[in-house]
Amino acid sequence: MRKRFEVMDDFFEAVKYRDFSRQYVEDKKTTDIQRLYRGFNTVNEVVRKMNSEKEAQYLYLQKILEMVDIGLLAYEVNSGSVLWVNDSFQDILGFPSFKNVRFIKARNHGVFDLLFENFYEKPATVELKVHEENVKVLLSNSLFDIGEFSYKLVVIHNIEATLNQTESDAWKKLLSVMTHEIMNSIAPISSLANTLKLQVQAFQNDPETVDLEIEDLDAGLRSIEKRSEGLMKFAKTYRSLNKVISLNPEKIPVIELFRNIEHLMKSLINDKKVRLRYKMSQKDLEITADSYLLEQVLINVILNAVEACKGTKDAVVDVIAEEKPDRRTFIRIVDNGTGITPEVMDQIFVPFFTTKETGSGIGLSLCKQIMTLHGGKIQVFQNREAGATIRLEFPVAR
Repeated sequence: MRKRFEVMDDFFEAVKYRDFSRQYVEDKKTTDIQRLYRGFNTVNEVVRKMNSEKEAQYLYLQKILEMVDIGLLAYEVNSGSVLWVNDSFQDILGFPSFKNVRFIKARNHGVFDLLFENFYEKPATVELKVHEENVKVLLSNSLFDIGEFSYKLVVIHNIEATLNQTESDAWKKLLSVMTHEIMNSIAPISSLANTLKLQVQAFQNDPETVDLEIEDLDAGLRSIEKRSEGLMKFAKTYRSLNKVISLNPEKIPVIELFRNIEHLMKSLINDKKVRLRYKMSQKDLEITADSYLLEQVLINVILNAVEACKGTKDAVVDVIAEEKPDRRTFIRIVDNGTGITPEVMDQIFVPFFTTKETGSGIGLSLCKQIMTLHGGKIQVFQNREAGATIRLEFPVAR
């Protein structure tokens, strides 16, 4: 009896410390001890199999969560200790591995408040400022309990690229529809021209019996001219947005790019009383892009900056190119003009939105489409002191 209790105590001690690896040898034991050992071995084998299946499921789930491009983080609400976080979450925020969410609070208080201080019953679109960039994410979270502890699951999805692509596709569809409408509106012009042509032909064939109303002819021609001019202007505006569909990328030395822009801009800003200054972080800096389209973007943005400096004393526009440690390249156009109001900031890239009396509203929309085709970004920031900054971001060349 004492031997049996010793064996049972040994087994329960192993269970206490979750050690199910032991194999009890049944040979050369009494019948009752053999039956006891056989039962212990059966329990250990079943538990080992359950643990193996559980570990396989955990590794399978972990692999899936690591592969998705959606950021996931679970943490203990009171202590802030991270239960689990995937690489996508860290990549979106640009943070290294961390074990407590207070790490984020110390690095970026604004992001911490949005992610962990607020509760979102439904997924909400939020703009996070990460490394001086505004990143649009779809944010949601939920609470759950494990034992006596409360946890929060935070889910973020970077939707900026998706929004840009969706917006670009929507513009193209809109342009196709509008082009169709323009062609339909040309029909009455063609009909009017044909009517006037028939009247002239009838008069030429029989001038004695057919009267040609010069006033009607003049009024008709004026209507055709006026409408045609309007339609031409309208069609050119849409065509400017719709024609950028492909790129011819090449390596462009920034020093040559700036030299060309400086030459092109001289005649345009001679009477504007604005100084243009070009700066580079290094002389051998290069950008992989379509040179024609990139020049078009820079000219458009610089002209807007010069226009914003109208009436500003000691007006300056700086064009600055720099390469970051992660090899991303930026070109910043910084002015000390009147700046941009929040209302305008939200609509600045919307096609046909303009604050100028003679503007078409396609300049910055076209710039955004060109930068999206390059796999880059164009962003606008209000300067702290005066003016605004437009930043062009180019991806790392592969």
